[in-house]
Amino acid sequence: MQHTLTPKKLLHSKWTSVSPEHKEKHFMVTSVEFDEDGKVIECIIEALMTKREIAINWRVLKDPKIWKMGWK
Repeated sequence: MQHTLTPKKLLHSKWTSVSPEHKEKHFMVTSVEFDEDGKVIECIIEALMTKREIAINWRVLKDPKIWKMGWK
């Protein structure tokens, strides 16, 4: 099943890593930057446990082998 995810709904969305590393399982999108055309140019997720921030390609969040929408 594909996530119905749009750039406008990214900010503050919650995600669960399918294969957590460093006890980092739950993440929240904390920053999304758009260009003049409304395309995402930067997406930052933060691990809840460690507060570590990671810049990712937001489209990767649509891959159910890597991410689940919400906190599971």
